[in-house]
Amino acid sequence: MNARMPHDAAAHDASAPVETDIAIIGTGFAGLGMAIRLRQAGITDFIVAEKAASVGGTWRENHYPGCACDVQSHVYSFSFAPNPRWTRMFARQPEIRAYLEQCAQRFGVERHVRFGHELASAVYDDTRHRWQLTFVNGTQWSARVLISAMGGLSRAAMPDIPGIETFRGKAFHSQQWDHTYSLEGKRVAVIGTGASAIQFVPQIVQRVAHLDLFQRTPPWIMPKADRPLTSIEQWLFKHVPFTQKIMRSALYCMLESRALGFAIHPSLMKTAQKIAERHLRRQVPDPQLRATLTPNYTMGCKRILISNDYFPALSRANVSVTTHAIERIEEDSVITSDGVRHPADCLIFGTGFQVADPFPPGVVHGRGGVDIVDTWRDGAHAYLGTTLPGYPNFFMIVGPNTGLGHNSMVFMIESQVEYILRALKTMRAEQASAIEVRPHVERAYNEWIQQKLGRAIWSTGGCKSWYLDPKTGKNTTLWPGFAYKFRQATSGFRMDDYFAYSPALQTAGTHAASDTPDATPGAHGNASASAQAS
Repeated sequence: MNARMPHDAAAHDASAPVETDIAIIGTGFAGLGMAIRLRQAGITDFIVAEKAASVGGTWRENHYPGCACDVQSHVYSFSFAPNPRWTRMFARQPEIRAYLEQCAQRFGVERHVRFGHELASAVYDDTRHRWQLTFVNGTQWSARVLISAMGGLSRAAMPDIPGIETFRGKAFHSQQWDHTYSLEGKRVAVIGTGASAIQFVPQIVQRVAHLDLFQRTPPWIMPKADRPLTSIEQWLFKHVPFTQKIMRSALYCMLESRALGFAIHPSLMKTAQKIAERHLRRQVPDPQLRATLTPNYTMGCKRILISNDYFPALSRANVSVTTHAIERIEEDSVITSDGVRHPADCLIFGTGFQVADPFPPGVVHGRGGVDIVDTWRDGAHAYLGTTLPGYPNFFMIVGPNTGLGHNSMVFMIESQVEYILRALKTMRAEQASAIEVRPHVERAYNEWIQQKLGRAIWSTGGCKSWYLDPKTGKNTTLWPGFAYKFRQATSGFRMDDYFAYSPALQTAGTHAASDTPDATPGAHGNASASAQAS
């Protein structure tokens, strides 16, 4: 990996691919974190593709009213870029987006970003041993290493409801919120009661004439310990930085302790459930509405939400909560299974994202042209959520089973970024132009993951959730334990876990028998996988 700057795609002949050593897709926390750490390591031959006109990832794409993080600001930020200017304990979307934009400028990664580059396809060239990238705008890149930093909350999930296309009013998903459309005096139907709806419903109920909330499964909701940060706290964080480190460490430890109930001793969730039940009783005086909003599954097996204003919003006279299934949608109304017609001027879908299918069909193709969707026919999987057999020099950040239900995803992202950086450095030191995880190493790791998940609250709590693959029922989303255990598992890169391709063999376009992925793997790699997963 040399230090030459990447070519400017805009000035490049469109008929010839832009050549780069490393291509990164996405500019959210994952993509920017990877780009920043590459520059800090002295690696500058990389380009970052961003489909939009600005950085920000999830925090650019989601901008609905009330959009905010449900993890405290001080842990939901890069460890190497603390922000003493957070205004609240739980930052809101504009502030998080601004933080990411500031990081891109501060660490000089904007020069590497190519805006307006939406990935159409990434195909591994078995002959050249490079990734050939094609973008919607017609630009082509050729990269030795491909790093996917496309987060799981980027592709909206739309419900499959009969007649949805016949609706003549305004309709949009919460991710594509239309701020130009006035909700004043409108009859609004909100479909879905996930994390997004919990935040935007309280923001719009005072503006609408009537709001029908269509609830399939009520969520468990805890009080939100949010408050403005004082000027004294901000001064201390800026001028006495270790005070913010103490705050970050304390919050991390508090959040990390919650893994005990999620993954180690699910019975502990009963205590948290009592807190949520008390929160519901205090905020919803109507016993009938309270019964409607009370979940019938063990707390934790679906995402736990936090809010201080959702329950009061549903108690307003102009709000109705409907639990009957939606049968169909007509031109101006929603019809439920009990035959009731619910008039609507606007439909808002708070139906989440396509988390179980990180890549749409036809986008990523590995060795032999195999679509990653076909590789994942039985559910997404990867070694350390990062690498996959059959996809040389392909790394994923926020890949399968790296999600958390209890702590900050930025901690997991940084763990993966450092693992990828170690992989790149090891490849350079050992003069390997490409690596590919050994199938038995990846298989043993994921068998361990599913075994651990089988004892966790997400599998034993008696509910269905977006954590589970709808085709197989496997949990392909979450990490089954403490976040620091994932940090330990990714703390060292072992070349024995991988096949390595040397520059000489790459030039010749052949593989040595011992390096062929079809060759019988040695026992060392399997032992390594077990050690990292323990």
